[in-house]
Amino acid sequence: MLAVDTNVLVRVLVDDPAALDQCRAARQVVSEAGEVFVSQVVQIETVWVLVSAYGLGKTSLQHTLGAIADHPAFHLQRREVFQAALQNYLAANTDFADCMILAESASAGHELVTFDRKLGKLPGARLIPR
Repeated sequence: MLAVDTNVLVRVLVDDPAALDQCRAARQVVSEAGEVFVSQVVQIETVWVLVSAYGLGKTSLQHTLGAIADHPAFHLQRREVFQAALQNYLAANTDFADCMILAESASAGHELVTFDRKLGKLPGARLIPR
């Protein structure tokens, strides 16, 4: 199994006209590997890049990230946490990284305390008054 960094995963997912050679190379390497490990850090960074650099909205992200989560070649670190974070992200107005923190906390059986008003509205998180 091969592990990928954020740049490789993004090149697999996006047809970037400014990096077509990298897109082809990334897809070839991943295809030849057959199985790919995607760490949580790469998951978080990938969402950030897809939103900030490529302007993907939540509907496009849901399709793209859902395809990764469901594809047998992609082995996501803590898949169940990723899926919980994605569900919260799609339903709320907060960052994916914050949703991942909340999902990890819930997975460990802990309440998350935060000063972030948006995050504090989600189940499992408690807003600390300022």
